[in-house]
Amino acid sequence: MTETTASIQVGRPGWGTRFVIRTLSVFATAYLLPGVELEQFTTAIWVSLALAVLNVTVRPLLILFTIPLTLFSLGLFLLAINAMVVMLASDWVEGFTVHGFWYALIFSMVLTLISGLLEGNVRAKFKRRQS
Repeated sequence: MTETTASIQVGRPGWGTRFVIRTLSVFATAYLLPGVELEQFTTAIWVSLALAVLNVTVRPLLILFTIPLTLFSLGLFLLAINAMVVMLASDWVEGFTVHGFWYALIFSMVLTLISGLLEGNVRAKFKRRQS
């Protein structure tokens, strides 16, 4: 059984669908925030890819090294880690500019909200398709 088949069986879109959702969410979030600049839609694809790589590699290390601070802040420091990951993506991807820490923080929160809403909508459609 492939990942896509398994994902559809539990009502969850596959990795390709989630990547498209994340890319659309990056594009929409950059459009909404004045402190975030995205030159073109293809840049959103690269940002989405960079965020995926950073979330798998760098973010776990940042979380590990900042456990005491995260515990002391009752988990709120995780928001700062998300902002740092967005700022790293801004450094990596040409054509993606985030003007400061606070815009990176807001970007990460709005991105999570938009992609969560879109993915929830897609999940509901996958579940309806199974019925």
